[in-house]
Amino acid sequence: MKINDVIIKPLLTEKATAQVSANIYTFEVAFDASKYQVAKAVEALFKVKVTDVKVNIRKGKTRRVGKKMNVKAVPPRKIAYIRIKEGTINVFPKA
Repeated sequence: MKINDVIIKPLLTEKATAQVSANIYTFEVAFDASKYQVAKAVEALFKVKVTDVKVNIRKGKTRRVGKKMNVKAVPPRKIAYIRIKEGTINVFPKA
C-alpha cells in the first residue's frame, strides 16, 4: 500500500483537538491499513517520530436523508490515534 493511500484525512473533532495537548493526533485511515503502515506513513509525511498507534473501527450506520427520507448506509470507518514523541503536526487550518 502506498503512503498516500494509508491516511485519508485528519479528524477535527472536539475530542481530537483536546488530545493535541498530549501529542495525540487523530486520523481516518484506510480500512486495510495496519498499525505499522499507519506509523510509517505519518513519519514519512509529517517528519515526526511516532511512539504509539491505537486503532478503532467505528461501525457504519444508516441515515435518513432527502425529502422522501430515503435510507442511506454510511460505511464503517477506521480511526487511528497516533501519539508522537516530539514535534507537531500542522493539521489545523489557519483562518
